[in-house]
Amino acid sequence: MRIRALIIRILKQFFRDKRTMALMILAPILILTMLNLVFNGKDYVPKAGLIGIPEQLKDQLDLSDAKVKDFDSISNAEQALKDGELDGYLEVKDNRPSIVLEGSDPTANRAFMLWVQHAFAPVMPETETQELTVEYLHGSDSMSQFDYFGPVLLAYFVFFFVFLIAGVSFLRERTSGTLERLLASPLRRWEIVIGYVVGFGIFTTIQAAIISWYGIYVLDMLMEGSLLLVLLTTLLLSFTALTLGTLLSAFANNEMQIIQFIPLVIVPQVFFSGLFNIETMSEWLSWIGPLTPLYYAADAMRDVMVRGYGIEEIYPDLLLLFGLSVLFMVLNSVAIKKHRKI
Repeated sequence: MRIRALIIRILKQFFRDKRTMALMILAPILILTMLNLVFNGKDYVPKAGLIGIPEQLKDQLDLSDAKVKDFDSISNAEQALKDGELDGYLEVKDNRPSIVLEGSDPTANRAFMLWVQHAFAPVMPETETQELTVEYLHGSDSMSQFDYFGPVLLAYFVFFFVFLIAGVSFLRERTSGTLERLLASPLRRWEIVIGYVVGFGIFTTIQAAIISWYGIYVLDMLMEGSLLLVLLTTLLLSFTALTLGTLLSAFANNEMQIIQFIPLVIVPQVFFSGLFNIETMSEWLSWIGPLTPLYYAADAMRDVMVRGYGIEEIYPDLLLLFGLSVLFMVLNSVAIKKHRKI
């Protein structure tokens, strides 16, 4: 009898919390659907450039299964490689092909080399294609999958933990009555928001710096660029996660509801952060990527750590992260109106 009363109380508690009930059902369905769309997407098609291939030889090659573009000079092909328009280009010298790969993505490298073997199979034995001269614009043949995915994982964990800590901490400020007392003071809403962001931001900046240092120097992640740019990127990302976490905490009544935002806000960003190739996803799913902070942060981190780029190449990503932080701060100022008007 007492056990039945306990069971009934728990069931009533769940039915009263409609948000929890909805997320228990909808969140797994959403994530499973996205996984299905990601893993059942299109096969990756390499983007290849050709230089100096005689027409007579080209007619004998099987150039299907790739997006092929002809170039009249090496400089044009190299520029296309740097701009991300090609995965690699192939040049014929003395009737022997040589290959230059973009190199930063092991998956694209492998797809390009498999395509070369397939394309030259009619005119060159397999043993000869395996002995082709291969150069790399970025990375090398010893580059591991972790070297490629490491910058993305670094950005993801910074975003995840800062979001979680910020959301829970700001929620405690509300439930303890601290925020209500501040709202009753002469402080304006925007001053309160900036105060919280800077206050929490000091500690989240330290956290992001420690995570970056550990990944690069202890785990020995590939690092071709400037550590200062990595720290700047993680700083802007942590502020984006901080402002987003405090914004969403305004709509939560307890820590459990903050955690419930994770499968809706954090997990889907994994699919658009670079861990999976967006080009192979369904078109109606891939458009979500540019709307997520991790899309830009992971791109900037990979540009610095793998490709060795400087501020002039990554500043668009940094500006977008800064813009998202400002947007979330403005929305924060609006969201706290519901707690008390000032």
